Amino acid sequence: MTDEATPPTDRPALPDRLSIDPRSPHHVREVFQYEVGIRFNGKVREDVEEYCVSEGWIRVPAGKTVDRKGHPLMIKLKGAVEAFYK
Repeated sequence: MTDEATPPTDRPALPDRLSIDPRSPHHVREVFQYEVGIRFNGKVREDVEEYCVSEGWIRVPAGKTVDRKGHPLMIKLKGAVEAFYK
């Protein structure tokens, strides 16, 4: 079991807000060289597209629904958010 509170020094610090969409201004390419995990309300979530720790929300796809450009429709869930490296 690893200590998630102290990340190794070779990894960049996790930002307060992060998105997996490369078109987003909150996308940080250096972070995605490593596997990132999100704990939302005490449970690890694998379907998170974007998160904000300070505001306490995550964005996840709303089922298989897509918009007219083919991107999944997103819903915002509010709660306790914790980001960590796996």
